[in-house]
Amino acid sequence: MLDWNPALYLRFADERTRPAAELLARVSLPQARRVADLGCGPGNSTELLVQRFPEAQVTGIDNSRAMLEAARRQLPGASFTLADICAWAPEGGAPDLIYANASLQWVGGHETLIPRLFAALAPGGVLAIQMPDNREEPSHRLMREVAALPRFAPHIGDAASVRTDILPIGGYYDLLAAPQACAASVDVWHTVYQHPMESAAAIVQWLRGTGLKPFVEGLPEALQADFLGEYEKRVDAAYGIRADGRRLLAFPRLFIVAQRQP
Repeated sequence: MLDWNPALYLRFADERTRPAAELLARVSLPQARRVADLGCGPGNSTELLVQRFPEAQVTGIDNSRAMLEAARRQLPGASFTLADICAWAPEGGAPDLIYANASLQWVGGHETLIPRLFAALAPGGVLAIQMPDNREEPSHRLMREVAALPRFAPHIGDAASVRTDILPIGGYYDLLAAPQACAASVDVWHTVYQHPMESAAAIVQWLRGTGLKPFVEGLPEALQADFLGEYEKRVDAAYGIRADGRRLLAFPRLFIVAQRQP
């Protein structure tokens, strides 16, 4: 996948940061020495961690050089590392908090990844995860529908495999609540955000920074506008106009906060 576009991602920075803040609000640690932000992106989530734990060594981890450059400009006092989450391991001591906001949905093998991350924590440490759970929302079903059209399919391939399937919410609970995981507590929940958007085009712009990226970037440049136009037409039909002229974009997200035994 081509590198991420920080400016496009941050076009809806407030909406993207809200679930990050609400995830962090459920972390009960009074203090932390080491904090890892997995998939830190342009640093909007890392900034929350630095504010919450000003004395901690906070390290943002991402596999996008462009995102890390933006994060370093935003937070010159924080530490950032180029790495893939699937191979990442903490350096310099076990973290008190491993925080992953809207990143693990891009990484496969959750049955082994989640227990590995939890086991990497210091005693009493917390694993905090938020992931979009919107594959079956119109916004994402329509991506796959358009990708399957004859003029796009040869370039995109299997549209259903573009993003990793996440587990049912109970699956994450079982991974972390199993006796061998040594959890003191496991909290899992869903929230469905309703984002008022100015138009169907605004919904497309939101998703161009994330979900649409692997579909569009696989196309020849001459077909990219055709794909986005067809997708916007279907989004326009799927998301009705509300009383104030805007559209409501439903965005389900899955949250996990688990604490290791001291």
